[in-house]
Amino acid sequence: MSAPPTISSPLLLDTVDGAFDHKGRPALRSKSGTWRSASFIIVVEMAERFAYYGIGSNLIMYLTGPLGQSTATAAQNVNAWSGTASLLPLLVAFVADSFIGRYRTIVVASLIYILGLGLLTMSSILPSLSSFGCQDASKSLPCSPPQPLVILFFFSLYLVALGQGGHKPCVQAFGADQFDGRNPKECKAKSSFFNWWYFGLCACSLVTLPILNSIQDNFSWGLGFGIPCATMVVALVIFVLGTRTYRYSFQGDEESPFVRVGRVFVVAIRNWRTTSSAIAIEEETRGTLPHQSSEEFRFLNKALLSPDGSKEDGKVCSIGEVEEAKAVLRLVPVWLTSLAYAIVFAQSSTFFTKQGATMNRTVVPGFDIPAASLQSFISLAIVLFIPIYDRIFVPMARAFTGKPSGITMLQRIGTGMVLSAISMAIAAVVEMVRLKTAQEYGLVDLPGVTVPMSIWWLAPQYVLFGIADVFTMVGLQEFFYDQVPSEFRSVGLALYLSIFGVGSFLSSFLVSVIASATGADGQDSWFANNLNRAHLDYFYCLLCGLSVIELAAFLYIAKSYIYKRGSTT
Repeated sequence: MSAPPTISSPLLLDTVDGAFDHKGRPALRSKSGTWRSASFIIVVEMAERFAYYGIGSNLIMYLTGPLGQSTATAAQNVNAWSGTASLLPLLVAFVADSFIGRYRTIVVASLIYILGLGLLTMSSILPSLSSFGCQDASKSLPCSPPQPLVILFFFSLYLVALGQGGHKPCVQAFGADQFDGRNPKECKAKSSFFNWWYFGLCACSLVTLPILNSIQDNFSWGLGFGIPCATMVVALVIFVLGTRTYRYSFQGDEESPFVRVGRVFVVAIRNWRTTSSAIAIEEETRGTLPHQSSEEFRFLNKALLSPDGSKEDGKVCSIGEVEEAKAVLRLVPVWLTSLAYAIVFAQSSTFFTKQGATMNRTVVPGFDIPAASLQSFISLAIVLFIPIYDRIFVPMARAFTGKPSGITMLQRIGTGMVLSAISMAIAAVVEMVRLKTAQEYGLVDLPGVTVPMSIWWLAPQYVLFGIADVFTMVGLQEFFYDQVPSEFRSVGLALYLSIFGVGSFLSSFLVSVIASATGADGQDSWFANNLNRAHLDYFYCLLCGLSVIELAAFLYIAKSYIYKRGSTT
């Protein structure tokens, strides 16, 4: 793509303000953007999520299987990888929004993704690893594969994380950019975009993950990793085919939004001795600040003045720049009070999966459903509930509240947090029943024997996870896209992803601390390899308690939150 031309477009053409086509010309509304363009972008994101969950959903089984790791170590490694994959978007989104743009970032990230998946496939099919099982047939003792192959595996895994880090925030922001928020018709479509975006991802996962997990568990890990690689290649081709239809934005010669916001904090800190009366006089001179948020984070208003009281160019900040900085700072409490939700979210691909592996998984004689496939219930709940939410709940709520989205973004997020806490309470009760069943049948010291309890007992906690995601996950996506300055939107979505990155690391930290504390003096820890002697129920009760505390803090923050001017909510 070339830079936008300096010549103006004919006034008779209906162009989209601030948007350009692939040749740098003002984008025509009738020939660019909307669902036509978003469909290409949704397809590539569906493929990326299929690839990511195809690796992550069953990763703990690969680590405790072919790599021979303990349950606690494997869970920590899964959380560390997931956390890294969710934090990398912060760095990549900064580069995308400040330098190379979202489109180029998506293409480069997709190529890195494909390389990582290819190497991951190679690491799992090399003869020295595939013939080196996680169990020594003669001794029945855990064993480890050759160290070079372990290094190759983790290098490939984190290469996938890097690709995901560049892909995830830019694709969603680029998709939302295809709708003009200033156009009434496109604004309404944009409000639905986040719902149907998540619907498409989960519908894809629902159909494909059970098949992929079955291939990994029953046929070949190489094939199970290779299919996502091939899928990403096809997705990249489809994404490039839509190049001519997309709407692009260029920063041009404008100052970087990061520089503007950073300068506000620097100047405010430099002016920390400035009195409130001096600030009040300056505000009165410039005119009343145009929003209620002028009373919030008033210390940033010190950036309106220079240290010596002069108004030299470049020494003071404008009201608009101060408001931008406040909008970013206002996100921090919401970010912090969402971390417990992210810790809970991390359990579905780790301990839930190991828990299910001990239970009766037989669907028909001779076929056992992979434990990781129960994560499909999350996708199923989302696929079924999103149309209900978008087509029934929102119109009904809109009639009462008068808000275009039915309820505010923070109300939506809080509702999901309630459901998340309930899901952990249910998970704790189910685990108590599983442990009691193992004890009744004398299986406490026989971890290799299936506990005579159906794996479908786990379905309710997965379903509640899915419904909670429709509220909180989608709500957080829309919130962090909508509440940041327009130039920050990739970074806004990266901030949303970072919640789950930090949450994964916190989950790993909790597991490590609890395992050390409860496993001292030779005792069985809460995460013992023999889950019949472990106490995942205690861990789930702890997470339920953290969720309740988080909810109380979130409600306090949400009550006083001031939405950005021009917000869709």
